[in-house]
Amino acid sequence: MAAWYEESFGQDYLLVYKHRDIQGAQAEVRRMAQWLDLPADSRILDLCCGMGRHSVALADAGYRVTGLDLSKVLLREARRLDGSGRITWLEGDMRTLPVDGPFDGVVNLFTSFGYFDTDEENARVIGEMARVLRPAGRFIIDFMNPSYVEKHLVPHSERVDEGTHIDEQRSIENGFSRKRITLSEPGKPERRYLEQVRLYGLEDFRRLMAKSGLCIGAVYGHYDGSAYDLLESPRLIMVGSKVGQG
Repeated sequence: MAAWYEESFGQDYLLVYKHRDIQGAQAEVRRMAQWLDLPADSRILDLCCGMGRHSVALADAGYRVTGLDLSKVLLREARRLDGSGRITWLEGDMRTLPVDGPFDGVVNLFTSFGYFDTDEENARVIGEMARVLRPAGRFIIDFMNPSYVEKHLVPHSERVDEGTHIDEQRSIENGFSRKRITLSEPGKPERRYLEQVRLYGLEDFRRLMAKSGLCIGAVYGHYDGSAYDLLESPRLIMVGSKVGQG
């Protein structure tokens, strides 16, 4: 049986999340560039790049960018977005990266972490980030804030887009945030997807990083640069570096 992340990031994902725009990504990258504090020509890995919005914005900011994702569909969309072919696009699993680096920076954005059932598997992702970073290389992990998610969870929503009825059921179950999506069109079978992310807090990330050589230096609660607040911040954005001298 295929894992949820092998099924959910296909053509229907482009419809469900089509509201995410390149302008928003550019604004976020401007803030990320301040946090990373790297020269413009630095090599950046966008780990789990999805449709490539942030990869393109990073390239626009002058970085040499590699975007990696498991989904052929999303990578196809990313290549379309990257009309000039400035970015290196790779297909691969975040637990075993098909690249050695060294990269000056690695970014993992929009809660593209915690996809796996065990701490060991999720820690492998952090280990791979550390492996491909140069000594003193910089990283950003942008994750949901579990306390905020639990407080503001919308259990159910529905809408119609391009003639498709999109029904989304959200829940917190056994330490995971789960979203069950049902898409319906007249005369066609329903399509059902699960999205699931393990709810890791800041101290969980510190624990997962303990053996990797990655160290969190600053934590933000939003791309506006506001400080992280356990209960009120919508995001858990961790900025840090690989221990070692460049």
